[in-house]
Amino acid sequence: MALLIEDNNRVRTLTFNRPDALNAFNEALYDETTVALRAAAEDPDVAVVLLTGAGRAFSAGNDLVEMQTRISNPDFTPGAHGFYGMIEALAEFPKPLICAVNGVGVGIGTTILGFADLAFMSSSARLKCPFTSLGVAPEAASSYLMPRLLGRQNAAWLLMSSEWVSAPEAREMGLVWKVCAPDDLLPEARRHAETLAAKPISSLMAVKQAMVAPIRGAISAAVEREKALFVELVGAAANVDALAQFADRKGADG
Repeated sequence: MALLIEDNNRVRTLTFNRPDALNAFNEALYDETTVALRAAAEDPDVAVVLLTGAGRAFSAGNDLVEMQTRISNPDFTPGAHGFYGMIEALAEFPKPLICAVNGVGVGIGTTILGFADLAFMSSSARLKCPFTSLGVAPEAASSYLMPRLLGRQNAAWLLMSSEWVSAPEAREMGLVWKVCAPDDLLPEARRHAETLAAKPISSLMAVKQAMVAPIRGAISAAVEREKALFVELVGAAANVDALAQFADRKGADG
C-alpha cells in the first residue's frame, strides 16, 4: 500500500508510504490519498485527519521518473483520480487537516501545506518548490494560497527560487505553525489533533466551512490557471532538459 491508514481517538492518520522513493507521488499514491480523504470526510467517527510521511521524507513531490514516462509514452495509463483529484479532495475536505512534516518536502510535499489547517514541521526537515528548476508552472493553487498565507514576497521566493527553506525559515514565513524536535513531531501533532477531535465534529466542520467558503472559488480558479500554464510548459525545452538531467543523475546514482 502506498498509503497507511490508522485511527486513534477520532484522529485518522494518513502516512505516505513509499519511503524508498522518499514518498514521491505516483498515480497510486494520488489515488489512494484521494480515496482516503473522501472516506474520512464521510466517516462520522473521524473528526481530524493527520498527514505525515514514512521514513526520512514527508514527500519528494511528483515522481519524476513516472512524470517522464507520462510525457514520453503515449500508452501511459493515468490513475483514476490523479493529481487533480487529490487537489480537489484537499480543497473540499470539510474537517480539520493537520500536516506533520517529518522530513524533506518538495513540490506537492510543500504546496500541500496550503490546504492544512495546522502544520507542524521537524526541525531537521527542509522544504522546496522546484518549479523553476523543472521549467514548469506552480501547482496545487499555490499561486493563490501561498501569497495569502505567507505574504507576496515570501511566496515569490518560495515559488520562484527553487531554493531550500529550513524549518525556522518556514515557521518565520508562516508556512508552518510549529517547529518540533524530530522525536517530538508526531506526539505534538497528535496531541493537538486529539484536542480538536474531542470537540463536536459538527462544530469543527462549521468553523472550517465558514473559513474556507469565501476562498473556495478562488482556489478552483487558481488550479485552472496553473493547469493551463503547466500544460503549456510541460514538454517544452526547459522542462525536457530538466527531466533528462534528472534521469541522467538517477542513472549515475543507480
